[in-house]
Amino acid sequence: MVSILIAISFFFGTLAGCIDEEKKSEEENLIPVLKEDQPSLLPKWTDGDYHDYYQTRDLLQEFQVEYPHLVELFSIGKSVLGKEIWCISITNEKQTGDKYSCLIDGCMHGIEWEAGEACLYLAEYLLLNFHSNETITAILNTTEVYIVPLFNPDGRQNDEFGNDNGVDLNRNFDIFFGRIRSRCLRLGSRVSKRVGPIIKIPPNNPSKWWRNAGRRAFSEPESRAIAHLMNTLSCRDFSFYVNCHTAWHTILTPVPWAKTILKPPFEITQQEQKVFDDVKDWVEDNTEYEVDRSTENKVGGYVDLWCFNEFRIPTFCFEMLSIEYDAQIGEQKHDHLVHWMKTTLPFFMYLLVNIEHLHHWEIPNIQPPLPEGVPPQPL
Repeated sequence: MVSILIAISFFFGTLAGCIDEEKKSEEENLIPVLKEDQPSLLPKWTDGDYHDYYQTRDLLQEFQVEYPHLVELFSIGKSVLGKEIWCISITNEKQTGDKYSCLIDGCMHGIEWEAGEACLYLAEYLLLNFHSNETITAILNTTEVYIVPLFNPDGRQNDEFGNDNGVDLNRNFDIFFGRIRSRCLRLGSRVSKRVGPIIKIPPNNPSKWWRNAGRRAFSEPESRAIAHLMNTLSCRDFSFYVNCHTAWHTILTPVPWAKTILKPPFEITQQEQKVFDDVKDWVEDNTEYEVDRSTENKVGGYVDLWCFNEFRIPTFCFEMLSIEYDAQIGEQKHDHLVHWMKTTLPFFMYLLVNIEHLHHWEIPNIQPPLPEGVPPQPL
């Protein structure tokens, strides 16, 4: 009888052990979720809270005064018309030691206001919730978040696509610069000002328009300023870069170059592609944004491609809003600001909580906790 009981006990013990192992295996496959000690707060914006160049500068200065232990405000250079290109660094300065760094910028094209607003919204969100929110506190204890809301201050203030020299700044970087196959023209400043950044032939088809790339790579003070900042960050564990635009409702990553007689500037390893693919999968599963799964690139001069090639870090082009808001091919709409800001937070927070993984080109598998109402229901 005793031997039977021992056998039964052994059977169920083994079964329980198998179940525990199976349960443990399932748990290991789950994406870990960071815990909040208190729900995070959202900035109290209204739909009319757009910030031009001077309002952006003033808001950044307010952040510096209100959060002196978290904020450093500095200029990375000047625009064609001499406006300072402001950058804000957000980190817990009382927490010393090695930290990761990242860069997020916006309004490279002056008519794409919301790209700059998303940068300001993220900055305020991080500052509001430091100390009260465990996730954001952990981020700012270990990361320096660099944000440049207005890449193109002259364009933003004048509500113009290019800079004051009439150059499309996103064709001015030294990576397959000025390729005719990319429909780019190398125009000097005198011609540029007359022609402008875009030659719309035929109209209402952006893929067929010609772009003014400037006379040479880095001919423009704005592109030189951002490149200099990136070079500085390369000594500070530079871990990812996001270049924000509107309004194509998608997220793009570097892809291999199209076939060309010239040597491609870069190739993408299997691990790098795996990371990019996993980010895209997360975006599709957790946001309303779509992803671009193109398999080859045909355009030169892009800032995100130059950054990827130069520093070999994950880089992203974030096209927020929807195509209905595109100022180049349709009615220029600046409304539903708060809604669109809420749609951007998940992607930014996903990258920030996974910054260590991204730095090492490991799978970014941490799920960020988000405040109630984020992301919002699509319009």
